[in-house]
Amino acid sequence: MSTGGPAAENPPARRRRPRGAVRDGLIAAGLELARTGGPDAVVLREATRIVGVVPNAAYRHFADRDELLAAVCGAAMGELGDRMAADVARVPGEHGDPIAARRRLGAIGAAYLRFAHDEPGLFATAFALPQQHAYRAADNDEPDRSPLGQLRTVLDELVDAGVLTPGRRDGIEYPIWSAVHGMAVLTGKGPLRDLPGSDLRKLEELTLAFISDSLT
Repeated sequence: MSTGGPAAENPPARRRRPRGAVRDGLIAAGLELARTGGPDAVVLREATRIVGVVPNAAYRHFADRDELLAAVCGAAMGELGDRMAADVARVPGEHGDPIAARRRLGAIGAAYLRFAHDEPGLFATAFALPQQHAYRAADNDEPDRSPLGQLRTVLDELVDAGVLTPGRRDGIEYPIWSAVHGMAVLTGKGPLRDLPGSDLRKLEELTLAFISDSLT
């Protein structure tokens, strides 16, 4: 004779996760692992533990650990892009105003450096697999919110504002990016990592001023 009652006779069906939820969860878990430990901390087994699925479930969405890492790299790059976009949006001034355009360029550089210092794990992860990042214009006429895309947008505005001549525009994003990224690396995990905060801010200001002055 059964003593379990109706609940025992009809156990509740296991709730199915929405399509894509496991994949999105694994990327989110990988992002948090990267936040605290950098790209080396992104491990499939640990990500599945955080999400609450069996390890084999990860292979339905990612062929291997490198494929998960590539997705996490893209997510980390997206966080950097979001930080930059938010800071640029706070700069007042109409498109094409020379002062506003210069300030937007400065905001992009400052946001990049601040992200590198505030989120060293994510910053390292964003560039762990650079070949995975196709820096190109966004589809469907949407703005390119990648870090490089936003830099290009501001540089184009500087041309519209008459600050940067059209003849110097082509390719100038790369030396500018190199200067900011180099400073981020030097003051992050490089030989300048132990500088006092005041000296660090001074170097960042000098870097951004050097870039601004080089446009004319």
